[in-house]
Amino acid sequence: MASDYSFDCVSDVDLNLVSEVIAVAIKEIQNRFDLKAANAEIELVVKDKKMIIRAIDEFKAEQVYDVLLTRMAKRGLPIKNLTKGKVEAALGQTARLEAAIQSGIPTDKAKKMQLAIRDAKLKVNAQIQEGQLRVSSKSKDELQAAMNLL
Repeated sequence: MASDYSFDCVSDVDLNLVSEVIAVAIKEIQNRFDLKAANAEIELVVKDKKMIIRAIDEFKAEQVYDVLLTRMAKRGLPIKNLTKGKVEAALGQTARLEAAIQSGIPTDKAKKMQLAIRDAKLKVNAQIQEGQLRVSSKSKDELQAAMNLL
């Protein structure tokens, strides 16, 4: 039997599900009357974990982003993991909007979570490990109390 029990706090986005949502959003954009002439497209850059939205002008790019957010919410994807950039002018009088997909827990938030566990006086050990927080203890009850706290 193990002497220490542990759990990990992680915040990840399934990129396969994001690509499916993008495909559905593109179909909706092509069928919507107000966005048909927008020449809108959404590109997923898996390597950099970001989405690039292109449209005729800033307003249309914002509308395409709203459609994308709606589709993500309906599929249960966390919208809080998206960091929206500014709409920039691109070549050919088009607008471009980048949205970064945040994966993992940022270090400052992990430190706040670790501090909250420490302030609760639980007999657990919380360690920050590249994008996640590992909480370990000898008592399962203490771990469950930490889960409820987080």
